[in-house]
Amino acid sequence: MTETIRRGSRRLTFLVLAAGAGFFAMLQSLITPVLPIIQHDLHTSQNTVTWVLTAYLLSASIFTPILGRVGDMLGKGRMLVVALAALALGCLLAAIAPSIGVLIIARVVQGIGGAVFPLSFGIIRDEFPAARVSSAVATISAIIAAGGGLGVVLAGPIVSVLGYRWLFWIPMVVVALTALAAHLFVPESPVRSPGRINWAGTLLLSGWLVALLLPVSKGATWGWTSLPVLGLLALAVVLLIGWLVAEARSANPLIDMRMMRLPGVWTTNLVALLYGGSMFAIYAFVPQFVQTPTSAGYGFGASVTQAGLLMLPMLVGMFVAGIAAGRLEARFSAKAQLATGAVFNVAASAMLAVAHDTRLEIGVAGGLVGIGIGLAFASMANLIVANVSPSQTGVATGMNANIRTIGGAIGAAVVSSVITAHPQASGLPREAGFTTGFLLLTAIALAAAVAAMIVPSGRRTTGRRRPARPTGSEVSGGLAAAGR
Repeated sequence: MTETIRRGSRRLTFLVLAAGAGFFAMLQSLITPVLPIIQHDLHTSQNTVTWVLTAYLLSASIFTPILGRVGDMLGKGRMLVVALAALALGCLLAAIAPSIGVLIIARVVQGIGGAVFPLSFGIIRDEFPAARVSSAVATISAIIAAGGGLGVVLAGPIVSVLGYRWLFWIPMVVVALTALAAHLFVPESPVRSPGRINWAGTLLLSGWLVALLLPVSKGATWGWTSLPVLGLLALAVVLLIGWLVAEARSANPLIDMRMMRLPGVWTTNLVALLYGGSMFAIYAFVPQFVQTPTSAGYGFGASVTQAGLLMLPMLVGMFVAGIAAGRLEARFSAKAQLATGAVFNVAASAMLAVAHDTRLEIGVAGGLVGIGIGLAFASMANLIVANVSPSQTGVATGMNANIRTIGGAIGAAVVSSVITAHPQASGLPREAGFTTGFLLLTAIALAAAVAAMIVPSGRRTTGRRRPARPTGSEVSGGLAAAGR
Protein backbone atom coordinates (compact mmCIF):
# COMPACT_ATOMS: atom_id res chain seq x y z
CA MET A 1 0.00 0.00 0.00
CA THR A 2 2.76 2.43 0.97
CA GLU A 3 4.72 1.64 -2.18
CA THR A 4 1.61 2.21 -4.30
CA ILE A 5 1.17 5.65 -2.72
CA ARG A 6 4.84 6.46 -3.35
CA ARG A 7 4.52 5.44 -7.01
CA GLY A 8 1.47 7.66 -7.37
CA SER A 9 3.36 10.52 -5.72
CA ARG A 10 6.27 10.04 -8.12
CA ARG A 11 3.92 10.10 -11.11
CA LEU A 12 2.43 13.37 -9.92
CA THR A 13 5.89 14.80 -9.29
CA PHE A 14 6.95 13.76 -12.78
CA LEU A 15 3.88 15.38 -14.38
CA VAL A 16 4.61 18.66 -12.59
CA LEU A 17 8.25 18.60 -13.71
CA ALA A 18 7.28 17.73 -17.30
CA ALA A 19 4.75 20.58 -17.50
CA GLY A 20 7.20 23.16 -16.15
CA ALA A 21 10.14 22.09 -18.30
CA GLY A 22 8.01 21.66 -21.43
CA PHE A 23 6.43 25.11 -21.27
CA PHE A 24 9.72 26.85 -20.57
CA ALA A 25 11.26 25.10 -23.57
CA MET A 26 8.26 26.07 -25.70
CA LEU A 27 8.63 29.73 -24.75
CA GLN A 28 12.21 29.62 -26.08
CA SER A 29 10.98 29.15 -29.65
CA LEU A 30 7.33 30.28 -29.57
CA ILE A 31 8.18 33.93 -30.14
CA THR A 32 10.78 33.63 -32.90
CA PRO A 33 8.38 33.21 -35.87
CA VAL A 34 6.19 36.18 -34.84
CA LEU A 35 8.80 38.88 -34.18
CA PRO A 36 7.66 40.90 -37.25
CA ILE A 37 4.10 40.91 -35.88
CA ILE A 38 5.30 42.10 -32.46
CA GLN A 39 7.45 44.75 -34.14
CA HIS A 40 4.43 46.12 -36.02
CA ASP A 41 2.02 45.95 -33.05
CA LEU A 42 4.36 47.71 -30.61
CA HIS A 43 5.62 50.24 -33.19
CA THR A 44 9.29 49.47 -32.77
CA SER A 45 12.30 48.77 -34.99
CA GLN A 46 13.67 45.43 -36.15
CA ASN A 47 16.83 46.00 -34.14
CA THR A 48 14.88 46.69 -30.95
CA VAL A 49 12.44 43.79 -31.29
CA THR A 50 15.31 41.29 -31.39
CA TRP A 51 15.93 42.18 -27.74
CA VAL A 52 12.82 40.11 -27.01
CA LEU A 53 15.01 37.09 -27.79
CA THR A 54 18.32 38.47 -26.50
CA ALA A 55 16.93 39.43 -23.07
CA TYR A 56 15.44 35.98 -22.60
CA LEU A 57 18.71 34.31 -23.62
CA LEU A 58 20.81 36.42 -21.24
CA SER A 59 18.46 36.00 -18.31
CA ALA A 60 18.16 32.23 -18.70
CA SER A 61 21.93 31.87 -19.07
CA ILE A 62 22.53 33.71 -15.80
CA PHE A 63 19.79 32.22 -13.64
CA THR A 64 19.93 28.59 -14.79
CA PRO A 65 23.22 27.62 -13.07
CA ILE A 66 22.77 30.04 -10.17
CA LEU A 67 19.32 28.82 -9.11
CA GLY A 68 20.47 25.26 -9.78
CA ARG A 69 23.18 25.82 -7.17
CA VAL A 70 20.78 27.54 -4.76
CA GLY A 71 18.42 24.57 -5.16
CA ASP A 72 21.25 22.20 -4.24
CA MET A 73 21.80 24.31 -1.09
CA LEU A 74 18.32 25.34 0.07
CA GLY A 75 15.99 22.82 -1.50
CA LYS A 76 15.17 21.96 -5.10
CA GLY A 77 11.41 21.82 -4.58
CA ARG A 78 11.37 25.30 -3.06
CA MET A 79 13.41 26.80 -5.88
CA LEU A 80 11.28 24.99 -8.47
CA VAL A 81 8.25 26.89 -7.17
CA VAL A 82 10.22 30.16 -7.36
CA ALA A 83 11.32 29.47 -10.96
CA LEU A 84 7.81 28.53 -12.09
CA ALA A 85 6.28 31.55 -10.35
CA ALA A 86 8.78 33.83 -12.09
CA LEU A 87 7.95 32.21 -15.43
CA ALA A 88 4.20 32.73 -14.87
CA LEU A 89 4.75 36.36 -13.78
CA GLY A 90 6.89 36.99 -16.85
CA CYS A 91 4.16 35.58 -19.09
CA LEU A 92 1.56 37.85 -17.44
CA LEU A 93 3.73 40.95 -17.95
CA ALA A 94 4.37 39.97 -21.56
CA ALA A 95 0.67 39.38 -22.26
CA ILE A 96 -0.30 42.88 -21.08
CA ALA A 97 2.88 44.69 -22.19
CA PRO A 98 1.93 48.11 -23.60
CA SER A 99 5.39 48.77 -25.03
CA ILE A 100 8.49 46.98 -26.26
CA GLY A 101 10.37 48.01 -23.11
CA VAL A 102 7.88 46.27 -20.83
CA LEU A 103 7.91 43.19 -23.08
CA ILE A 104 11.71 42.99 -22.85
CA ILE A 105 11.54 43.26 -19.03
CA ALA A 106 8.91 40.51 -19.06
CA ARG A 107 11.23 38.28 -21.05
CA VAL A 108 14.01 38.85 -18.50
CA VAL A 109 11.63 37.68 -15.76
CA GLN A 110 10.64 34.65 -17.87
CA GLY A 111 14.29 33.72 -18.24
CA ILE A 112 14.48 33.02 -14.49
CA GLY A 113 12.34 29.98 -15.26
CA GLY A 114 15.31 28.36 -17.01
CA ALA A 115 16.21 26.91 -13.63
CA VAL A 116 13.38 24.38 -14.01
CA PHE A 117 15.75 22.23 -16.11
CA PRO A 118 18.48 21.54 -13.54
CA LEU A 119 16.01 21.53 -10.66
CA SER A 120 13.86 18.92 -12.41
CA PHE A 121 16.84 16.62 -12.98
CA GLY A 122 17.90 17.04 -9.34
CA ILE A 123 14.43 16.25 -8.02
CA ILE A 124 14.22 13.13 -10.20
CA ARG A 125 17.55 11.95 -8.82
CA ASP A 126 16.42 12.60 -5.25
CA GLU A 127 12.93 11.09 -5.50
CA PHE A 128 13.08 8.20 -7.96
CA PRO A 129 14.60 4.74 -7.45
CA ALA A 130 18.05 4.49 -9.01
CA ALA A 131 16.80 2.01 -11.62
CA ARG A 132 14.26 4.56 -12.90
CA VAL A 133 16.38 7.72 -12.88
CA SER A 134 17.83 7.16 -16.34
CA SER A 135 14.48 6.70 -18.10
CA ALA A 136 12.88 9.58 -16.16
CA VAL A 137 15.74 11.96 -17.04
CA ALA A 138 15.55 10.85 -20.67
CA THR A 139 11.80 11.47 -20.79
CA ILE A 140 12.12 14.96 -19.30
CA SER A 141 14.91 15.64 -21.81
CA ALA A 142 12.62 14.50 -24.63
CA ILE A 143 9.88 16.82 -23.40
CA ILE A 144 12.36 19.72 -23.25
CA ALA A 145 13.52 19.02 -26.81
CA ALA A 146 9.99 18.54 -28.12
CA GLY A 147 8.80 21.66 -26.31
CA GLY A 148 11.28 23.76 -28.28
CA GLY A 149 10.02 22.26 -31.54
CA LEU A 150 6.38 22.56 -30.49
CA GLY A 151 6.78 26.31 -30.06
CA VAL A 152 7.66 26.69 -33.75
CA VAL A 153 4.71 24.51 -34.78
CA LEU A 154 2.08 26.21 -32.60
CA ALA A 155 3.09 29.86 -33.05
CA GLY A 156 1.36 30.33 -36.41
CA PRO A 157 -2.05 28.78 -35.57
CA ILE A 158 -2.27 30.56 -32.19
CA VAL A 159 -1.41 33.95 -33.66
CA SER A 160 -3.74 33.57 -36.66
CA VAL A 161 -6.73 32.59 -34.47
CA LEU A 162 -6.17 34.44 -31.18
CA GLY A 163 -3.37 36.98 -31.66
CA TYR A 164 0.25 36.97 -30.49
CA ARG A 165 -0.53 37.93 -26.87
CA TRP A 166 -2.08 34.48 -26.40
CA LEU A 167 1.42 33.09 -26.86
CA PHE A 168 1.84 34.33 -23.27
CA TRP A 169 -1.68 33.99 -21.84
CA ILE A 170 -1.87 30.24 -22.46
CA PRO A 171 1.54 29.39 -20.91
CA MET A 172 0.79 31.76 -18.00
CA VAL A 173 -2.30 29.81 -16.97
CA VAL A 174 -0.64 26.40 -17.27
CA VAL A 175 2.60 27.46 -15.55
CA ALA A 176 0.74 29.17 -12.69
CA LEU A 177 -1.21 25.96 -12.06
CA THR A 178 2.03 24.01 -12.31
CA ALA A 179 3.68 26.26 -9.69
CA LEU A 180 0.74 25.63 -7.36
CA ALA A 181 0.98 21.89 -7.96
CA ALA A 182 4.74 21.99 -7.30
CA HIS A 183 4.11 23.73 -3.97
CA LEU A 184 1.46 21.21 -2.95
CA PHE A 185 2.77 17.91 -4.30
CA VAL A 186 6.52 17.97 -5.05
CA PRO A 187 8.44 16.78 -1.96
CA GLU A 188 11.34 18.82 -0.69
CA SER A 189 14.89 17.67 -1.32
CA PRO A 190 16.38 15.15 1.11
CA VAL A 191 19.83 15.90 -0.34
CA ARG A 192 21.41 19.29 0.38
CA SER A 193 24.79 20.88 -0.21
CA PRO A 194 25.45 23.10 2.80
CA GLY A 195 27.13 26.46 2.38
CA ARG A 196 26.33 30.02 1.48
CA ILE A 197 25.94 31.89 -1.79
CA ASN A 198 29.27 33.01 -3.21
CA TRP A 199 28.30 36.51 -4.37
CA ALA A 200 31.68 37.25 -5.97
CA GLY A 201 31.44 34.08 -8.06
CA THR A 202 27.82 34.89 -8.91
CA LEU A 203 28.66 38.40 -10.12
CA LEU A 204 31.67 37.22 -12.14
CA LEU A 205 29.65 34.40 -13.74
CA SER A 206 26.85 36.81 -14.64
CA GLY A 207 29.36 39.32 -15.96
CA TRP A 208 31.22 37.06 -18.36
CA LEU A 209 28.01 35.47 -19.63
CA VAL A 210 26.51 38.87 -20.48
CA ALA A 211 29.79 40.14 -21.94
CA LEU A 212 29.99 37.04 -24.17
CA LEU A 213 26.39 36.47 -25.23
CA LEU A 214 25.46 40.11 -25.84
CA PRO A 215 28.02 40.77 -28.62
CA VAL A 216 27.50 37.28 -30.04
CA SER A 217 23.76 37.91 -30.30
CA LYS A 218 24.08 41.46 -31.62
CA GLY A 219 27.27 41.12 -33.66
CA ALA A 220 25.52 41.06 -37.03
CA THR A 221 23.67 44.28 -36.14
CA TRP A 222 26.50 46.16 -34.46
CA GLY A 223 29.25 44.89 -36.76
CA TRP A 224 31.68 42.15 -35.80
CA THR A 225 34.66 44.51 -35.87
CA SER A 226 32.91 47.35 -34.06
CA LEU A 227 34.31 48.67 -30.78
CA PRO A 228 31.33 47.50 -28.65
CA VAL A 229 31.61 43.93 -29.94
CA LEU A 230 35.38 43.64 -29.62
CA GLY A 231 35.38 45.43 -26.27
CA LEU A 232 32.70 43.18 -24.78
CA LEU A 233 34.40 40.03 -26.06
CA ALA A 234 37.68 41.15 -24.49
CA LEU A 235 35.85 41.92 -21.25
CA ALA A 236 34.27 38.44 -21.36
CA VAL A 237 37.72 36.84 -21.52
CA VAL A 238 38.97 38.90 -18.57
CA LEU A 239 35.89 38.16 -16.46
CA LEU A 240 35.97 34.47 -17.36
CA ILE A 241 39.58 34.18 -16.22
CA GLY A 242 38.76 36.09 -13.05
CA TRP A 243 35.77 33.80 -12.39
CA LEU A 244 37.84 30.64 -12.89
CA VAL A 245 40.54 31.89 -10.51
CA ALA A 246 38.02 33.03 -7.90
CA GLU A 247 36.10 29.74 -8.01
CA ALA A 248 39.27 27.65 -7.80
CA ARG A 249 40.43 29.56 -4.69
CA SER A 250 37.05 29.78 -2.97
CA ALA A 251 36.25 27.53 -0.02
CA ASN A 252 32.59 27.89 -0.99
CA PRO A 253 32.50 28.02 -4.80
CA LEU A 254 29.35 28.67 -6.78
CA ILE A 255 30.49 25.97 -9.22
CA ASP A 256 33.12 23.52 -8.05
CA MET A 257 35.91 23.52 -10.63
CA ARG A 258 36.97 20.03 -9.55
CA MET A 259 33.52 18.82 -10.56
CA MET A 260 33.81 20.60 -13.91
CA ARG A 261 37.17 18.88 -14.53
CA LEU A 262 35.73 15.37 -14.14
CA PRO A 263 36.29 13.55 -17.48
CA GLY A 264 32.62 12.62 -17.82
CA VAL A 265 31.58 16.24 -17.16
CA TRP A 266 33.96 18.32 -19.27
CA THR A 267 33.74 16.03 -22.30
CA THR A 268 29.93 16.06 -22.18
CA ASN A 269 29.99 19.84 -21.84
CA LEU A 270 32.24 20.07 -24.90
CA VAL A 271 29.73 18.04 -26.90
CA ALA A 272 26.95 20.28 -25.57
CA LEU A 273 28.78 23.40 -26.79
CA LEU A 274 29.26 22.01 -30.30
CA TYR A 275 25.88 20.30 -30.52
CA GLY A 276 24.14 23.49 -29.42
CA GLY A 277 25.98 25.38 -32.14
CA SER A 278 24.44 23.26 -34.88
CA MET A 279 21.05 22.50 -33.30
CA PHE A 280 19.85 26.03 -32.52
CA ALA A 281 20.96 27.32 -35.92
CA ILE A 282 18.80 24.68 -37.62
CA TYR A 283 15.87 25.76 -35.39
CA ALA A 284 16.39 29.33 -36.56
CA PHE A 285 17.19 29.02 -40.26
CA VAL A 286 15.14 26.10 -41.59
CA PRO A 287 11.87 28.03 -40.97
CA GLN A 288 13.47 31.12 -42.51
CA PHE A 289 14.50 29.08 -45.56
CA VAL A 290 11.04 27.62 -46.20
CA GLN A 291 9.37 31.04 -45.71
CA THR A 292 11.58 32.65 -48.35
CA PRO A 293 9.43 33.77 -51.33
CA THR A 294 9.80 31.62 -54.44
CA SER A 295 10.75 34.80 -56.32
CA ALA A 296 14.17 34.44 -54.72
CA GLY A 297 14.76 31.31 -56.83
CA TYR A 298 14.46 28.92 -53.91
CA GLY A 299 12.31 28.46 -50.80
CA PHE A 300 8.58 27.73 -50.72
CA GLY A 301 7.00 31.03 -49.69
CA ALA A 302 5.48 29.25 -46.70
CA SER A 303 3.44 31.07 -44.07
CA VAL A 304 4.37 30.89 -40.39
CA THR A 305 1.80 28.11 -39.92
CA GLN A 306 3.01 26.16 -42.97
CA ALA A 307 6.62 26.50 -41.83
CA GLY A 308 5.61 25.12 -38.44
CA LEU A 309 3.92 22.11 -40.06
CA LEU A 310 7.11 21.39 -42.01
CA MET A 311 8.87 21.17 -38.63
CA LEU A 312 6.51 18.44 -37.40
CA PRO A 313 8.81 15.55 -38.43
CA MET A 314 11.52 17.15 -36.30
CA LEU A 315 9.15 17.41 -33.36
CA VAL A 316 8.04 13.78 -33.66
CA GLY A 317 11.63 12.57 -34.03
CA MET A 318 12.71 14.46 -30.90
CA PHE A 319 9.96 13.07 -28.73
CA VAL A 320 10.14 9.45 -29.91
CA ALA A 321 13.93 9.26 -29.74
CA GLY A 322 14.04 10.96 -26.35
CA ILE A 323 11.47 8.59 -24.86
CA ALA A 324 13.29 5.58 -26.32
CA ALA A 325 16.70 6.75 -25.07
CA GLY A 326 16.13 5.94 -21.41
CA ARG A 327 14.82 2.47 -22.18
CA LEU A 328 17.68 1.76 -24.55
CA GLU A 329 20.39 2.58 -22.01
CA ALA A 330 20.21 -0.93 -20.58
CA ARG A 331 21.64 -2.13 -23.91
CA PHE A 332 23.33 0.97 -25.35
CA SER A 333 25.36 3.28 -23.14
CA ALA A 334 24.63 6.99 -22.90
CA LYS A 335 27.91 7.61 -24.76
CA ALA A 336 26.78 5.38 -27.66
CA GLN A 337 23.46 7.19 -27.83
CA LEU A 338 25.17 10.59 -27.74
CA ALA A 339 27.49 9.64 -30.59
CA THR A 340 24.58 8.19 -32.58
CA GLY A 341 22.54 11.36 -32.08
CA ALA A 342 25.48 13.46 -33.27
CA VAL A 343 25.80 11.30 -36.41
CA PHE A 344 22.10 11.84 -37.18
CA ASN A 345 22.74 15.57 -36.87
CA VAL A 346 25.65 15.36 -39.31
CA ALA A 347 23.47 13.53 -41.84
CA ALA A 348 20.63 16.04 -41.45
CA SER A 349 22.87 19.11 -41.87
CA ALA A 350 24.56 17.58 -44.91
CA MET A 351 21.17 16.78 -46.45
CA LEU A 352 19.97 20.35 -45.91
CA ALA A 353 23.08 21.59 -47.71
CA VAL A 354 22.70 19.44 -50.82
CA ALA A 355 18.99 18.47 -50.99
CA HIS A 356 16.52 21.21 -50.06
CA ASP A 357 14.43 21.63 -53.21
CA THR A 358 11.25 19.90 -52.03
CA ARG A 359 9.14 19.85 -48.90
CA LEU A 360 9.77 16.10 -48.61
CA GLU A 361 13.52 16.66 -48.42
CA ILE A 362 13.07 19.31 -45.72
CA GLY A 363 10.75 16.97 -43.79
CA VAL A 364 13.18 14.04 -43.95
CA ALA A 365 16.10 16.23 -42.86
CA GLY A 366 13.97 17.61 -40.03
CA GLY A 367 13.12 14.08 -38.89
CA LEU A 368 16.82 13.18 -38.77
CA VAL A 369 17.56 16.33 -36.78
CA GLY A 370 14.78 15.45 -34.36
CA ILE A 371 16.06 11.91 -33.77
CA GLY A 372 19.55 13.28 -33.16
CA ILE A 373 18.34 15.94 -30.71
CA GLY A 374 16.15 13.46 -28.82
CA LEU A 375 19.03 11.05 -28.30
CA ALA A 376 21.56 13.79 -27.53
CA PHE A 377 19.46 15.70 -24.98
CA ALA A 378 18.65 12.55 -23.04
CA SER A 379 22.17 11.13 -23.09
CA MET A 380 23.87 14.42 -22.13
CA ALA A 381 21.59 14.85 -19.12
CA ASN A 382 22.14 11.24 -18.02
CA LEU A 383 25.91 11.51 -18.44
CA ILE A 384 26.05 14.60 -16.23
CA VAL A 385 23.74 13.09 -13.60
CA ALA A 386 25.80 9.89 -13.55
CA ASN A 387 29.11 11.70 -13.04
CA VAL A 388 28.37 14.13 -10.20
CA SER A 389 27.25 13.76 -6.60
CA PRO A 390 23.56 14.10 -5.69
CA SER A 391 24.30 17.43 -4.00
CA GLN A 392 25.72 18.86 -7.25
CA THR A 393 23.12 17.65 -9.72
CA GLY A 394 21.36 21.02 -10.04
CA VAL A 395 24.40 23.16 -10.69
CA ALA A 396 26.05 20.57 -12.97
CA THR A 397 23.02 20.06 -15.22
CA GLY A 398 22.41 23.82 -15.15
CA MET A 399 25.90 24.50 -16.48
CA ASN A 400 25.47 21.83 -19.15
CA ALA A 401 22.27 23.52 -20.34
CA ASN A 402 24.04 26.86 -20.19
CA ILE A 403 26.98 25.68 -22.25
CA ARG A 404 24.58 24.28 -24.85
CA THR A 405 22.89 27.69 -24.97
CA ILE A 406 26.23 29.46 -25.40
CA GLY A 407 27.05 27.14 -28.29
CA GLY A 408 23.64 27.83 -29.79
CA ALA A 409 24.10 31.59 -29.59
CA ILE A 410 27.54 31.40 -31.20
CA GLY A 411 26.42 28.96 -33.91
CA ALA A 412 23.32 30.98 -34.81
CA ALA A 413 25.32 34.21 -34.97
CA VAL A 414 28.04 32.75 -37.18
CA VAL A 415 25.60 31.04 -39.55
CA SER A 416 23.48 34.20 -39.72
CA SER A 417 26.53 36.17 -40.80
CA VAL A 418 27.28 33.60 -43.52
CA ILE A 419 23.70 33.50 -44.83
CA THR A 420 23.25 37.28 -44.95
CA ALA A 421 26.76 38.16 -46.16
CA HIS A 422 25.86 38.66 -49.86
CA PRO A 423 22.13 39.39 -50.24
CA GLN A 424 20.23 39.66 -53.49
CA ALA A 425 19.17 43.05 -54.83
CA SER A 426 15.80 42.42 -53.18
CA GLY A 427 17.51 42.13 -49.81
CA LEU A 428 16.75 38.41 -49.50
CA PRO A 429 19.65 36.03 -48.82
CA ARG A 430 21.06 34.08 -51.74
CA GLU A 431 20.55 30.33 -51.89
CA ALA A 432 24.34 29.95 -51.83
CA GLY A 433 24.34 31.65 -48.42
CA PHE A 434 22.01 29.01 -47.01
CA THR A 435 24.00 26.22 -48.67
CA THR A 436 27.25 27.49 -47.18
CA GLY A 437 25.55 27.96 -43.81
CA PHE A 438 24.26 24.39 -43.77
CA LEU A 439 27.71 23.11 -44.78
CA LEU A 440 29.16 25.02 -41.84
CA LEU A 441 26.57 23.38 -39.58
CA THR A 442 27.65 20.01 -40.98
CA ALA A 443 31.23 20.73 -39.95
CA ILE A 444 30.13 21.77 -36.44
CA ALA A 445 27.95 18.67 -36.13
CA LEU A 446 30.87 16.50 -37.25
CA ALA A 447 33.06 18.09 -34.57
CA ALA A 448 30.38 17.27 -32.00
CA ALA A 449 30.34 13.64 -33.18
CA VAL A 450 34.12 13.42 -32.81
CA ALA A 451 33.93 14.99 -29.34
CA ALA A 452 31.28 12.43 -28.35
CA MET A 453 33.80 9.67 -29.01
CA ILE A 454 36.10 10.92 -26.22
CA VAL A 455 33.37 10.89 -23.56
CA PRO A 456 34.22 8.16 -21.00
CA SER A 457 32.45 4.96 -21.94
CA GLY A 458 31.54 3.78 -18.44
CA ARG A 459 27.88 2.83 -18.15
CA ARG A 460 25.59 4.44 -15.65
CA THR A 461 25.45 2.56 -12.39
CA THR A 462 23.46 4.03 -9.54
CA GLY A 463 24.25 7.65 -10.25
CA ARG A 464 25.63 8.04 -6.71
CA ARG A 465 29.22 9.06 -7.25
CA ARG A 466 31.42 10.37 -4.49
CA PRO A 467 30.94 14.12 -4.09
CA ALA A 468 33.77 16.28 -5.35
CA ARG A 469 33.85 18.05 -1.97
CA PRO A 470 32.28 15.59 0.51
CA THR A 471 30.81 16.84 3.73
CA GLY A 472 29.10 14.99 6.53
CA SER A 473 25.63 16.20 5.51
CA GLU A 474 26.25 15.34 1.86
CA VAL A 475 27.27 11.81 2.77
CA SER A 476 24.27 11.27 5.05
CA GLY A 477 21.94 12.87 2.51
CA GLY A 478 23.29 10.67 -0.27
CA LEU A 479 22.84 7.56 1.84
CA ALA A 480 19.29 8.57 2.70
CA ALA A 481 18.46 9.12 -0.96
CA ALA A 482 20.02 5.82 -1.99
CA GLY A 483 18.14 3.94 0.67
CA ARG A 484 14.67 5.11 -0.37
